[in-house]
Amino acid sequence: MNGKSHPALLPAGLVDLLPPEADFEAGVMNGLIAAFGRYGYDRVNPPLIEFEDSLLGGSGAALAPQTFRLMDPVSQRMLGFRADMTLQIARIATSRLAELPRPLRLSYAGQVLRVKGSPHRPERQFGQVGAELIGSSSSRADAEVIVMAAKSLRELGLSGLSVDLGLPSLVRALFDSLELSQTVAGERLRAALDQKDAAAIAAIPNIPVALFEALIGAAGPADRAMATLRKLKLPAEAARELDQLDSVIAAVKSDSPNLKLTVDPVEFRGFEYHVGVTFTLFAEGVRGELGCGGRYLVGTPDKMEGGEPATGFTLYVDALLRALPRPQRPNRIYVPISASDGTADVLRTQGWIVVEALDGGRPETDEARRLGCTHVYLDGKMRPLEEARETL
Repeated sequence: MNGKSHPALLPAGLVDLLPPEADFEAGVMNGLIAAFGRYGYDRVNPPLIEFEDSLLGGSGAALAPQTFRLMDPVSQRMLGFRADMTLQIARIATSRLAELPRPLRLSYAGQVLRVKGSPHRPERQFGQVGAELIGSSSSRADAEVIVMAAKSLRELGLSGLSVDLGLPSLVRALFDSLELSQTVAGERLRAALDQKDAAAIAAIPNIPVALFEALIGAAGPADRAMATLRKLKLPAEAARELDQLDSVIAAVKSDSPNLKLTVDPVEFRGFEYHVGVTFTLFAEGVRGELGCGGRYLVGTPDKMEGGEPATGFTLYVDALLRALPRPQRPNRIYVPISASDGTADVLRTQGWIVVEALDGGRPETDEARRLGCTHVYLDGKMRPLEEARETL
């Protein structure tokens, strides 16, 4: 061994996307951006690298363990590769686009890089496509992004979609009212809720066990979950959060009555900085989530009070590629040197993918097959490859 790696070997979690997967990915991303554009969302394209203090400021600090860093040889300041694009969109909205009328609708698509993968997503570099609606606190805004995400995925060919709604601010309000925040009991309770572990909840002293067990038991179809939650005796702030969730559900049903909705009132992981309704997108027969989003605040250091209301979502392109049906391979036609001048250009204007001969050393049908073509241009006609071989 000479210590050199094979040129095709890449670091763990990184892959080359080859034909036809690379084109498939580009088509999915472009299709989603086009779908968002029909709802009035304008695309922005932030840089892959930013100053570390900008990228990881405020709620971006939660992504610090997942962020690659390097020293900028020009500014002598630390830079970070983005591990998520959402906070970059918030930065653009509150700085470069601060004077534009609200609500502001923005979309984005690009690659992100993370220090480590996860059990469900071992890839460390993957594509994100998303949209953010900034400047409105209306439940109609939450419903708009939920419905837009679902309908855009359906347009791509996904079926069996469902949306799991969450309300981390409800649990947060309960913790505050019970003075459990920043306590050992609160940490134990938070972990038990994450695991949906009723036995662990029952073992925690001096908490309303029945209330938190009821919250776990409420998870399920939206109508049943809301009926259960409405029966609980909740503090005023928690009740207001529940009212907001009810309004969002009603608005989503109005716009997309056939969309399957579920509610998990204690789901908190990944939504630590959200301040209202959150959601996760799933599809039948597809392992893991397709994307997630929810309400947050932009423009303040801790993103928990003050600032500008916003809601949005991120879709994970790698998950979509696994979930979507593979597109049919487009027709490719081989045009030999013997074809008349201009033939290839005419065929391209007709929508063909044209591969032109560079020499005449091989039989046309053999060369067409070797280069992955489905058709060959012979004697002034476009012929399917198998038909052309039979006539020769």
